Amino acid sequence: MSDPFLSPQSASSTSSKSNPDEAELTNQEIPPVRIVAAALAPKAQQPSVEQIQGEQQQEEQNLQVAELVDVSGIPEASVAEAPRRGWIRRVVYFLGSCFEWLFGLMSLFLGLAVLATIPIVQFISLGYLLEVSGRITRGGRLRDGFFGIRRAARIGSFIFGAWLWLLPLRLISDLWYSAELISPGSAVSRNWRMALVVSTILIVGHICWAWLRGGRFRHFLWPAPLKLLRSLPRMREVLSNASDATWNFAESLRIPYFFWLGARGFAGAVTWLFLPITLLAVAHSIPDAGGAAVGFVGGVLFAAVLLYLPFLQAHFAAENRFTAFFEVGEVRRMFRRAPVAFWFALLVTLSFALPLYLLKIEVPPSEITWIPSLFFVGFIFPARMLTGWSLSRAKKRELPRHAFFRWTARLAALPIITVYAFIVYFTMYFTWYGAWSLFEQHPFLVPTPFLGA
Repeated sequence: MSDPFLSPQSASSTSSKSNPDEAELTNQEIPPVRIVAAALAPKAQQPSVEQIQGEQQQEEQNLQVAELVDVSGIPEASVAEAPRRGWIRRVVYFLGSCFEWLFGLMSLFLGLAVLATIPIVQFISLGYLLEVSGRITRGGRLRDGFFGIRRAARIGSFIFGAWLWLLPLRLISDLWYSAELISPGSAVSRNWRMALVVSTILIVGHICWAWLRGGRFRHFLWPAPLKLLRSLPRMREVLSNASDATWNFAESLRIPYFFWLGARGFAGAVTWLFLPITLLAVAHSIPDAGGAAVGFVGGVLFAAVLLYLPFLQAHFAAENRFTAFFEVGEVRRMFRRAPVAFWFALLVTLSFALPLYLLKIEVPPSEITWIPSLFFVGFIFPARMLTGWSLSRAKKRELPRHAFFRWTARLAALPIITVYAFIVYFTMYFTWYGAWSLFEQHPFLVPTPFLGA
């Protein structure tokens, strides 16, 4: 152990005695050139805080990209040298994607129209339309209202593909039935019956196999016999996977969510509409001045409700709270920030609703109720989109607009709600259900007024 009171020379001599190699290195003379070079060499700069933070952010972005792009199990050559599609394939893929989206949009509208004609199930259709305005309110983009299009295309291809393949069976069935009527038990009749049995087995099998493969159009066009033969030994696994995929697809539709949203949206709208509509409905049964006074009060209340109800419904759908139906002050504050957008949304909502009253003059047969219902959905859908768009514009702004725009929008809204209330009052004289038809407010309640009649 070295003594701390020894001099530096004593300490160095002591250490040199303990380790002769270190002493030899220490006693070597350093050339002066090296000393000058070491003095003139720039010192290593320590990284700044900004550089460290930038490197950390870059590493985080690289990790996020690595999570999004999963290249595990892919050969390195495939990842590094992934061939790009040719322009012909890209064009074909783009056109196919556009066709699928348009077909999905038509399938969606048709599905909503059919659901709107079934009692109670109508709430699913109303819930979807409310979700359209709610998503646009939260996201701020009109394209946010187009959701579930690809899923609707898959359901539409399931139904439409099966329907197309069942047409030959209907034709063969009609030929067999005609042959049996003309000559019962004849050879021609027996041949057509045999053709019907064989065609039924083949076509139903083809439809089931197309469903198992995903139900797209291409699956219905080509039966893929080689793939079927390879799948026969493991058909139990194929059926299990198809069952799981079907269940996952059904869960992704969120039917209970849309039903509950539509039921609450219906209840909130009825809460606001019940009193003014009731006054308008009973006014025609009260004679003289009493009926006129009741009708006037009901009309004024109805016009006041029209100013707020479309935006209260969109606000409820965005917040997913039933109490949002009664937050009139919040809607008024949002109106101050986007008065022109509110006025335009109100104009489109009520203007698109008026022509639909002509379809209520006579109730159509139950077999074709979905046809006028399709018009109801087609007119109400853009109105819901614009309502959500007006609220989203208001949420993007912090300060109210100039008083000139606010009062101009208020005054311009008065003739719109007045004309609409006036026309709605007189619809009970030419619609099928009379005064009860006033309660069928399709702009705010279920999309179609037929209630599955």
